[in-house]
Amino acid sequence: MAGTDKLATVFGGGGFVGRQIVWSLARREYRVRAAVRRPDLAGYLQPMGVVGQIHAVQSNLRFADSIVRAVDGAETVINSVGILAPVGAQTFEAVHVEGARRVAKAAREAGAQRLIHVSAIGADQHSNSRYAVTKAEGEAAVLAEFPSAIILRPSIVFGPEDQFFNRFAALARISPVLPLVGGGRTKFQPIFVGDVGEAAANVAAGAGKPGTIYELGGPQVVTFRDILEATLRYTGRRRLLLPVPFWLMRFQALLTWPLPNSVRPITVDQLRLLKLDNVVSEAAKREKRTIASLGLPQLASIDAIVPGYLERFNPKGQYASYRV
Repeated sequence: MAGTDKLATVFGGGGFVGRQIVWSLARREYRVRAAVRRPDLAGYLQPMGVVGQIHAVQSNLRFADSIVRAVDGAETVINSVGILAPVGAQTFEAVHVEGARRVAKAAREAGAQRLIHVSAIGADQHSNSRYAVTKAEGEAAVLAEFPSAIILRPSIVFGPEDQFFNRFAALARISPVLPLVGGGRTKFQPIFVGDVGEAAANVAAGAGKPGTIYELGGPQVVTFRDILEATLRYTGRRRLLLPVPFWLMRFQALLTWPLPNSVRPITVDQLRLLKLDNVVSEAAKREKRTIASLGLPQLASIDAIVPGYLERFNPKGQYASYRV
């Protein structure tokens, strides 16, 4: 196979965003080393390439030795690891800051030519959200260790396995009411996971300016209300959209604090993020630090992708729209 001299290590290669990056790199004939915590559960990555092209290895961002082994010989290193809520030892600080720092340090010491770090729009050291603060601190740590690193900040990422549209569709299946948090006025610029993967692969191939932060947003800016209305439309359901003030949602988040994150409707930290718009900044547009500058002028829209994977939530069955 041509191009097998190019080796890329993708931390979090088994995750929602990471696996798309793995697939995009494999299409460009990279050998891909997917660094994951459980390589025995990452066999689904191998069919994305030809025989022997993709290999999963064990790595955990909390353990430096495992990172060093994972980056050995890699030309490109990509860190797509991130968490939405802390669980046990996987805290925001451990993953977003110290983990990112260890990856950048190991990449530099291993002689990697490129480092790509996936962060998030909204990263801000002055935020009152620990998620946003640690994302920003992680970016700073990466650039301190590897000054030529390129940082990608996507907005909300959507795709078949997302925890955004799928979550609201699942809620609509069991609840007669969907909450419009803060009145549903918060703005988002959702981007398709496939476009994020392509952007990362383009950077691996040389796109982008070293040491620069790029903000990745999709072709549409939508409100939280727009998102819930679209979810109901795609799933063929009718539900009441009830405006709920932030203070009441905070009370609910505090009441459900002892529950596992997988069943909590929202955390206090996520609620803080919802108070701010999650869109590409005017500064990024003006300075050409957007996904268009990474070689992707045409992006997938919500309407083109989301209806297909929300069909399974249709009350008349997944294939109801095809019946005569």
